[in-house]
Amino acid sequence: MPPDAVMIFAAGFGTRMGALTANRPKPLIHVAGEALIDRALTIAKEAGFSRIVVNLHYLGDQLATHLQGSGVSLSWERDQILETGGGLRAALPLLGPGPVATLNPDVVWTGVNPLCALRAAWNPAKMDALVLLMPTAQAIGHPGPADFSLAPDGRIARAAVGPGFLYPGAQIINPIGLADIKEDAFSLNRLWDRQIAAGRAYGLIHRGGWCDVGRPEGIALAEALLAARVTHGG
Repeated sequence: MPPDAVMIFAAGFGTRMGALTANRPKPLIHVAGEALIDRALTIAKEAGFSRIVVNLHYLGDQLATHLQGSGVSLSWERDQILETGGGLRAALPLLGPGPVATLNPDVVWTGVNPLCALRAAWNPAKMDALVLLMPTAQAIGHPGPADFSLAPDGRIARAAVGPGFLYPGAQIINPIGLADIKEDAFSLNRLWDRQIAAGRAYGLIHRGGWCDVGRPEGIALAEALLAARVTHGG
């Protein structure tokens, strides 16, 4: 069966947003009249996940108030931000056993629901990770280098120099290896590297548009992407 729990990462400081996050957490920034966290919740709910967990730290009380009545569970990181790996591990009692999906809220998607696509392609017999991929040439608002390369059999590797694929912030992952990592705060890259080495990390190309909203200029870029979707019916 596909995973039934999803983790939305919402604890970060959002420092790249500058003054926009001085008094509010980044997931409460609006794009086209809707908070980023609400866009992420819509994706998770439309994909059919029954358990949704959001982690909180920076200005978390604002997010907690905003999420009242939404049916999500809150994973508080009160003492320190635990990063993606530590945050996911801390939330496992709320997420339940087995593989889980994760979603970054500071992006905007068009096209196929990313979590629906991942659930449909998930194969636990051969996968410990299935990460969504975006060709770097099609990624809006993210000028950085590629994260991964994609083999013909669907397995991923760390990207070499040249064109490749960006990780756009959605995946399904088996978290079992998190228990072996001693640090409290760490990136999920630690677990990905192990899964890649074991040949159990796969990629799936997103069929649609994507925009990073990690910087102030990303808001206008994302709104333009959404407007183009409406204009062209995509």
